Amino acid sequence: MASVHESLYFNPMMTNGVVHANVFGIKDWVTPYKIAVLVLLSEMGRAGGSAIGLLERRRLNQLLLPLLQGPDMTLTRLHKAIDESCPQLANSVQIRIKLMAEGELKDMEQFFDDLSDSFSGTDPEVHKTSVVGLFLRHMILAYNKLSFSQVYKLYTALQEYFQNAEKKAAAEEAEMDMTSPEGQLLGTMEREELDVPSRDEEISCSGPLSQKQAEYFLSQQASLLKNDETKALTPASLQKELNNLLKFNPDFAEAHYLSYLNSLRVQDVFSSTHSLLHYFDRLILTGAESKSNGDEGYGRSLRYAALNLAALHCRFGHYQQAELALQEAIRIAQESNDHVCLQHCLSWLYILEQKRSDSCVLLEHSVKKAVHFGLPVRRLAAPEAEGPSLCHISAPSWTGAVAASMYLASLGIQSLVQQRAFAGKTANKLMDALKDSDLLHWKHSLSELIDISIAQKTAIWRLYGRSTMALQQAQTLLSMNSLEALNLGVQQNNTESFAVVLCHLAELHAEQGCLAAASEVLEHLKERFPPNSQHAQLWMLCEQKIQFGRAMNDGKYHVADSLVTGITALNSIEGVYRKAIVLQAQNQMSEAHKLLQKLLVQCQKMKNTEMVISVLLAVAELYWRASCHTIALPVLLQALALSREYRLQYLASETVLSLAFSQALNILHMAIEPILADGAVLDKGRAMFLVAKCQVASAASYEPQKKVEALESAILNLNEAKGYFAKVDCKEQIRDVLYLQARLYHMLGKAQERNRCAMLFRQLHQELPSRGVPLVSHF
Repeated sequence: MASVHESLYFNPMMTNGVVHANVFGIKDWVTPYKIAVLVLLSEMGRAGGSAIGLLERRRLNQLLLPLLQGPDMTLTRLHKAIDESCPQLANSVQIRIKLMAEGELKDMEQFFDDLSDSFSGTDPEVHKTSVVGLFLRHMILAYNKLSFSQVYKLYTALQEYFQNAEKKAAAEEAEMDMTSPEGQLLGTMEREELDVPSRDEEISCSGPLSQKQAEYFLSQQASLLKNDETKALTPASLQKELNNLLKFNPDFAEAHYLSYLNSLRVQDVFSSTHSLLHYFDRLILTGAESKSNGDEGYGRSLRYAALNLAALHCRFGHYQQAELALQEAIRIAQESNDHVCLQHCLSWLYILEQKRSDSCVLLEHSVKKAVHFGLPVRRLAAPEAEGPSLCHISAPSWTGAVAASMYLASLGIQSLVQQRAFAGKTANKLMDALKDSDLLHWKHSLSELIDISIAQKTAIWRLYGRSTMALQQAQTLLSMNSLEALNLGVQQNNTESFAVVLCHLAELHAEQGCLAAASEVLEHLKERFPPNSQHAQLWMLCEQKIQFGRAMNDGKYHVADSLVTGITALNSIEGVYRKAIVLQAQNQMSEAHKLLQKLLVQCQKMKNTEMVISVLLAVAELYWRASCHTIALPVLLQALALSREYRLQYLASETVLSLAFSQALNILHMAIEPILADGAVLDKGRAMFLVAKCQVASAASYEPQKKVEALESAILNLNEAKGYFAKVDCKEQIRDVLYLQARLYHMLGKAQERNRCAMLFRQLHQELPSRGVPLVSHF
């Protein structure tokens, strides 16, 4: 049937057997599928308003637009779609097509002659300027232009189109009727024979698309990739459709660009680069840019081609190639005096420079440049620490300098706020800067920038240890509806902002011991962001970290060690840190210490203050295990100084809590309140456990009556700590609590409670691996 399609559709455009490049010179042509749609429209007009109910007519009207604009489909699928809207009309359409296909050629001729009557009369059934009217006029005009041989081939294709549907229906009936032993024995052979027509049927409907169908298909898939990737075609299916489209029109630039976006989904650097270069080559060859931008169009395509190539290389980590492409884009943009392109280049130059050195000056200059284009930028000081930018362009889609400058300036403000957060600025100043940019976002309904701002606030509150405020911001974003007018019934829910917020939400629930809720959030992330999607690595890392924490709490260090490989593949710093934690738990102290020292040097070079403090706390714990409290003390003081300098309250509270291990009860109140207010459940349990230990240590010098009261109070605190540990199933800490409780009950002379705690301790001690130096013995 492929030859039938080619002779039927492309004969007027062939020279010496070669198809012309501009296949879309013909706006539309007649196919068997479109004849079936015409039959549907004819039957709707003949039925009138009395035969079809109001609800059914509404369903049919909603069905018509995708049928008119979408690609051809099989008669079986078309009949099923009509049957879901109006079963009575579906039978009429089936009968009408059957009579035409089993009749003669003059029946099809008469059908097209009758279509013209739809426009006649004082009250026509269809208006000429309506969507349906334009479709009817295009089909009538395309049919009248066909030669006799083409009309005959069209009628032959219609007959085969109907016969394939009949064979498909017979195959389905045969499968349902195969209940006898003879039918079951012959079932396999018959199914193989009946499968052949169904494949031919699909081939018969896989012809070239018209211009409108191709544009509709590309816009539909591009919108789905941007807003809801799960509803788009799979990467393999989409690439197959694009290859089929480019086979008939190799110079279709938009198809090459969609192929580039599709290749990015699967991280195919070769195919994505190939498609991107072809897109700009075709854009220049077809003159599309010159028509919209005059003589400047050719140079505009060249500089944006270099800019997008730089962005592509930067995405895949090819920073040297990205810098070369960016230098070319800057050179061409300077020659053309294109300030918008230069601002894009400046943003990407900042991203490249921050990989190697401090690039704050570039970021500050990028934001201030927006003032020249009329965008107010206030209350912004110079950044004092580096941080990753959220800026990314995928195509030269901005048409005005003001709009582009507003977008780039907003992203620059987000990066400035991020850098200042890492530099330890106060939260009120950061939120004040974000408030000014949010006013512009809401004023111009920039939904994407609003989402980025809320996700930024969530991350900042989480960084500063305010879990309640972070949770509030996360819920704010998740409860918002997109401000953009989206078609196809999709929601803007697969952006990076949503992925970041949902990952924070999963980690916050896991920290509070709500592991079932965290699992539900992760399942939702997997549905919203498939493994081959752009932002899937975010939830992959989040899931691995939560599973690692659960394995460590359960004392399953071999499971935690197996998860380190996956974490390292997604984030090398996190992977090395967790490898050291596993080695420490397995009593391999020297290996853990060497790994932590190397990691500490690396994080200090990268200015990753948060990880530096975490590494210092892990090093201090190694010294506790070795009973070297005097060596651990300066390490803890260094961590405390860093956490207070950068206003990381949660890490500061953890550091003070660690200092209390080496000091006494009089400094414990400095950390207990923030931990109980915003801390994770595990840290709350550790804090209450430490309070009980300090109470026991202080009770040694008390009078007998006061000593008994202090020990009973310690037992109550131990019960509270045990409740916190039970929420996260931290059996190792529960074992230590039971051990201390048994000792206290023995001191108080309560034999029954002592024996109960001792029995539970023994059960856990046999289940869990023993540690080299019990933590309880330190106090």
